[in-house]
Amino acid sequence: MNDQHLGYRIRHILNQGLSLDAHTLDRLKAAREQALAKQRVAALNPVLAWANNFADRSGPTSIVSRVLMPAVVLVVGLVAINNWHQSQLVQEIEEIDAAVLAGDLPLDAYLDKGFDAWLKRSSH
Repeated sequence: MNDQHLGYRIRHILNQGLSLDAHTLDRLKAAREQALAKQRVAALNPVLAWANNFADRSGPTSIVSRVLMPAVVLVVGLVAINNWHQSQLVQEIEEIDAAVLAGDLPLDAYLDKGFDAWLKRSSH
């Protein structure tokens, strides 16, 4: 027996033994309709739960946890990425300088405009 069938049987048994006056029946009907109306409204809440949650927490701790902390984490992350990128550039420049200084050619050869063309021709 499934739950729905059991519910129908219980409702049928309860309805057989029901003998109430009209005023009490009207009050029960109104209470049931009111409960159903609240249930329909409650079903809509999960869709907008995030908006309601944001509106309910409007204190200073909410602003810190929702806005300032992520902004601080973002700024610290961007600064860290920028520092790492700058250190990579410095390392590349140091490697180029070391290669130039350790090479056999004089510095004037690197400044010569035809040196680039000579390097391209000699590499083929």
